[in-house]
Amino acid sequence: MDTLFRLVSLQSADQSFNTNNNNNNNNNNTTSRTSSSSRSSKHTSNTTNNNYHHYHQEEECSNFFMDEDDFSSSSSKQFYPYHHHLTPPSTTTTTTTTTTATGGAATPTHTNTSITSSSTHHHGAFDQQQQQHDHHQFSSSSFSPAPAPDLNLDFTSGKWASDLLLETGRAIADKNSSRVQQLMWMLNELSSPYGDTDQKLTAYFLQALFSRMTDSGQRCYQTLTSASEKNCSFESTRKMVLKFQEVSPWTTFGHAASNGAILEAFEGESKLHIVDFSNTYCTQWPTLLEALATRTDETPHLRLSTVVTATRGSMATMQKVMKEISNRMEKFARLMGVPFKFNIVHHTGDLSNLNFSELDLQDDEALAINCVGTLHSVPPVANRRDVVLSMFRQLQPKIVAVVEEEADFDVGVDGFEFVKGFQECLRWYRVYFESLDETFSKTSNERLMLERAAGRSLVDLLACPAAESVERREVADRWSYRLRSTGFNPVGYSDDVSDDVRALLRRYKEGWSMTHSSDVPGIFLTWKDQPLVWASAWKP
Repeated sequence: MDTLFRLVSLQSADQSFNTNNNNNNNNNNTTSRTSSSSRSSKHTSNTTNNNYHHYHQEEECSNFFMDEDDFSSSSSKQFYPYHHHLTPPSTTTTTTTTTTATGGAATPTHTNTSITSSSTHHHGAFDQQQQQHDHHQFSSSSFSPAPAPDLNLDFTSGKWASDLLLETGRAIADKNSSRVQQLMWMLNELSSPYGDTDQKLTAYFLQALFSRMTDSGQRCYQTLTSASEKNCSFESTRKMVLKFQEVSPWTTFGHAASNGAILEAFEGESKLHIVDFSNTYCTQWPTLLEALATRTDETPHLRLSTVVTATRGSMATMQKVMKEISNRMEKFARLMGVPFKFNIVHHTGDLSNLNFSELDLQDDEALAINCVGTLHSVPPVANRRDVVLSMFRQLQPKIVAVVEEEADFDVGVDGFEFVKGFQECLRWYRVYFESLDETFSKTSNERLMLERAAGRSLVDLLACPAAESVERREVADRWSYRLRSTGFNPVGYSDDVSDDVRALLRRYKEGWSMTHSSDVPGIFLTWKDQPLVWASAWKP
């Protein structure tokens, strides 16, 4: 199974990566995660402990970056990444909240939608500490005495946030500013980024909606992104990716499917070149290197070109992270005995203006293009996505692997189109947050990082222009249409690849499954029957 860089355990390995690992791993029942492919299954063991996966001290291939605290994280820090101030309305009705002993978060227990003003609410999107925030403040004079008395929300259903947020979205689409302000005050009172799924959804959607209403979406997104990048390091990235792959197949599903398709397309080839457009920090490739090392014929030469897209402000940070990744990838390939060359192409902007000559393609190399979670980062304007796919077609690859999250985030400017896109955002992000809630511990730092990333993406989707958006996903049917229109034909996954993906999913908690569709090629990762990720393979 794919994780962030594995390294064969040698006595001469760096001391900073083995002493703590041995101490930590002695305490765990284990599952070897060396490969999701049957080609290298002889290197793995599949012992599970409470449906979670830990690394065995004596396994042949251990993770590149394991530290003693990789599987136990807690957070005593509680801060909300982007606060605004909202002046409370004057009202005499009340809403009671209680704090549970287990969750530690305020949970609404009322049966009506009335609220009371409060100056001690610390976790909402509007914080008292931001009283001097710039323009577009709400004032109490614009509120009616009884905010939104007609909602009749059912707080016992466990999904009150979706109803309340959707009502807010409709009010925004209708340009009903008075009702919007009433509803947003209610959302502020009920939200917490440290509560249950509904409270988290409310907190992050509220942040995005407030940015939309105050026309501050781009500024808010830049602020959140800059704050995240300041805290970004190789170490924090490593821990987040490792933990996410340990408890969820969200990324490893696409890795397993794409690796299988690429390996089959490369069968019999001696010189290979993979151009990697992905957002998973090269975590896909240790498994593929392992599989190449176990081929029965001569081990082929592999060249891996990873295209890293970043903003100008974040380029320096990404260069540091990728330099460390490069060193470890090359070390791993040497230990696997695979002739290997690793090249990093740093690119500012989206892929539609990438200079493909930087990839240094060679005629005697079999080429594969790998796109995991990156095509949607190309803004869906001026046919940019079709331009990128057409450029892929001109490179004449043997295979193109495409993995995208299954969602239609075409959020319109206003009216029905906005409500339609907003409703899809509610559906998809609820499933995402619920899956995180059920797979991570309540005090996981890594889960908090993923949730904050989701909050940033919501600001991008709901409060930033489409021409600047890097988060607008499309459904598999739309991607299939684009690929066919630009000269690609689908390649079905073999039974071996499908079996490998199913075996991968069995290592995780119950609820994950793989499905097919008669309407589009490829396979889907589902969480409790909700499609979340689509994987497919194509050839010119």
